[in-house]
Amino acid sequence: MTTKHEDTREWASTGVVLERIVMPVVLDACCGTRMFWFDKEDSRTLFVDKRVGTRVIDVGTPGTKGRKPKVVKPDKVVDFRNMPFGDNSFHHVVFDPPHFYKGAGKTGRIAFDYGLLDKTWRDDIKDGFAECFRVLSPMGTLIFKWCEAEIPLREVLELTPNKPLYGHRSGKKAQTHWVAFIKA
Repeated sequence: MTTKHEDTREWASTGVVLERIVMPVVLDACCGTRMFWFDKEDSRTLFVDKRVGTRVIDVGTPGTKGRKPKVVKPDKVVDFRNMPFGDNSFHHVVFDPPHFYKGAGKTGRIAFDYGLLDKTWRDDIKDGFAECFRVLSPMGTLIFKWCEAEIPLREVLELTPNKPLYGHRSGKKAQTHWVAFIKA
C-alpha cells in the first residue's frame, strides 16, 4: 500500500519525534473500480470494498476496438456494514454503495462495477450510514452517491438520522445524486 498521510508530533522545542502515525485522512467505503476518482491511487485515501476481481471489457469504436481490464482491487477488503476502524478515524468519507437489485443481473457490467443490493438493502444501507458516521471525525464530511434508477433517494435518506447539508443531481437522466453531510 502507498504511504498515507503522516502525522508527526514533536515534543515542545526539543525537536524529538515521539511518534509517527501513518494514516489515511479519507475513506472510500465502497471503492469498486474507483470510477469517479481523478487519482485512483490517491495516497490520502484508503480504498476499501468487500469485493475483489477483474473483468475484461471492450473499448474503442468499431474498427478500433480493443480490450481493457476493469479492476476492483481495494487496499483492504472490508464490508461497509461492519468496518474494522476506530471511531472518528477519518476526516472525509465517501459512501457510494450498490444501488441496483432488480434488473442488473448478477454477472453483468453493473453488478461488477457497482455491486448489487439484495432483499436486505434497507438494513444494509442503514448499517452502512451508521458505520460511515461512526468512523467519521467530528466536523468531518461524508459524500454520499446514489443512483435512483430503481430506488428513490428520499427512501434511502430516511435510513439515516443525519441531516444532509446539500446535494446535486448529475448524469444523462439526472438520476445520480451527490449528497453532502457534515458530522456535528
